[in-house]
Amino acid sequence: MTIPVTTIPAGATATPAGTTTESAYSAVSWGAIIAGAVAASAITVVLSLVGSGIGLSLASPFSSEGSSLATFAVGGAIWLIIVQWASAGLGGYIAGRLRTKWTGVNRDEVFFRDTAHGILAWALATLIVAGALGSAVSSTIGAGVQATATLTAGATAAGAAAASSDAGSNATSYFVDSLLRPANPGAASAVSAADDTAGQVSRILLTSAANGEMSAGDRTYLDQLVASRTGLSEADAKARVDAVLESVDDAKAAATEAVETARKTSAKIALFGALSLLIGGFVAGVGAAIGGRQRDEVDGILRA
Repeated sequence: MTIPVTTIPAGATATPAGTTTESAYSAVSWGAIIAGAVAASAITVVLSLVGSGIGLSLASPFSSEGSSLATFAVGGAIWLIIVQWASAGLGGYIAGRLRTKWTGVNRDEVFFRDTAHGILAWALATLIVAGALGSAVSSTIGAGVQATATLTAGATAAGAAAASSDAGSNATSYFVDSLLRPANPGAASAVSAADDTAGQVSRILLTSAANGEMSAGDRTYLDQLVASRTGLSEADAKARVDAVLESVDDAKAAATEAVETARKTSAKIALFGALSLLIGGFVAGVGAAIGGRQRDEVDGILRA
């Protein structure tokens, strides 16, 4: 019996049994990843425009019509998740379907690589969209912080205005006019240009707003100013001051409530946005795994 002899070419070395040779090619198909990211970014932009159109069609400048701010927040959060499902799923599927076929790799490794390709495509698409729409996203997330800062800065600005303003600010002009309306407009005489009653009233209101309350001395003096300027009796002047101060408090409460609503809405949108992005990454990985498996199955059928 003749025993076959394996001849090793000159200059070559034998590979020990049980060892593997590392491939010289990368397992990452960047072309497929970029293609999936571009597709996901385009779908995100299109669906975002559709969502903006739907939102604008539901909005109304009239308080009795249109949807509330809470409804917009919930609808926006749901739409963000839908956008991520559609764009990330499509982008991941394209990345998995177009990636280079790996030979000699077991199914578990193929599944991991496909999933990684989908997540990388989703990550690249997120960076593209964030770069293109960075200012809009930043302004939306920062709306609550800015609104909260406005409330705090308002008191400081009021105190500065109280020290420097002689004619009153636009924010208090209406309340000043309400306090100084004459009891009988038809018989009212012309006011001297040197009369600083309006300036004094404005400074009292601004200082009280900055301090959070009106001192007893300011209140007594304000009643006397209103009575002397308008011709009302002391009791009627006091009643008018009470009514105007109540209107000021109502306006402050409404502004504070609007700021708080804006802050909460911005926080919810930010949290739902982060949740939708995480969902998008998961969907992209699943889509890439499905696309890669279908690619291998079709390629196997064609080869057979």
